[in-house]
Amino acid sequence: MANSGDFNPITAAGYRDLQRKIAALEADRPEKIEILAEARAHGDLSENAEYSAAKRDLRHLESQLRFFNKQLQYAKVVDPTNNDAVELGKWVTVTFMDDDDQDTYQLVGTQEADLDAGKITRVSPLGKALLGHHPGDTVTIQAPNASYDVRILTVSLTAPE
Repeated sequence: MANSGDFNPITAAGYRDLQRKIAALEADRPEKIEILAEARAHGDLSENAEYSAAKRDLRHLESQLRFFNKQLQYAKVVDPTNNDAVELGKWVTVTFMDDDDQDTYQLVGTQEADLDAGKITRVSPLGKALLGHHPGDTVTIQAPNASYDVRILTVSLTAPE
């Protein structure tokens, strides 16, 4: 049995997303196998570009499937509590003290990070520094090349409108 340190925290939405990715890959698998079988039937495999491409595509699909299944196997869904502390799954609006710029982020598991969608990982410098803090707190972020301060404005269970 794995101990709790072996699991990766993930939001419920991130867990469902992994399940969707696995289902999509599993749905594509029969077609990839059929394409490989058809290409194999074309004769000499050493000079069969279709066969090589089909084999590579199937191998890539299988690799992705193993990767996502491992992520799912070690994922532990974390439900955030209904309080004002920054924790996995919550949305945090901060002001960057050096330029008064405001941004909102959702703190997510490492496999869910997507900066374009405002999702930062709990192990990023900003995510790590925000964890456990509350609105009104000023937090210093130790980034690789510098440090900077942010003030937490809001913490919520849902994305701001």
